[in-house]
Amino acid sequence: MSRLISLLTASVIFLLVLSAQPQNTQKSSSPYSAIPIEAARQQNPVKPSPESLARAKKWWTIDCAMCHGANGDGRGDLAKDMKVHIADFTNPDSLKDRTDGEIFYIIKNGYEDMPPEGPRVKTEENWDLVNYVRSLAKAKTDTAQGAQSGKN
Repeated sequence: MSRLISLLTASVIFLLVLSAQPQNTQKSSSPYSAIPIEAARQQNPVKPSPESLARAKKWWTIDCAMCHGANGDGRGDLAKDMKVHIADFTNPDSLKDRTDGEIFYIIKNGYEDMPPEGPRVKTEENWDLVNYVRSLAKAKTDTAQGAQSGKN
């Protein structure tokens, strides 16, 4: 009986100490408020090399293009069928306020209707995907600039 009382007392003390801990009220500037600040601040350790982009393109084709579109415009077949609005990553403004850490976190953990990649994608491959997503806007910009220079 005294053992039970000791256990209950210890549990109550633990809960009181836990509830007295200050809560982290610091907000991220990201509209993705569920992303921990530490995750948003993560730096991408993988350089956006042709090899990184090639590795990511394989994952993109398998897992992402069905919703995000082959070129990242957000008009994949599944997105059309589900009637969901997905960001156009070919638009440079769509990711200009996003950190690499935020993009990494969303790929790993999912967001709204987007399922998480979780442990299926290795950490380096996830960073490759961050590089690839960023490259989609650059590819569109490069194509547009090429078209403009061809008119001159």
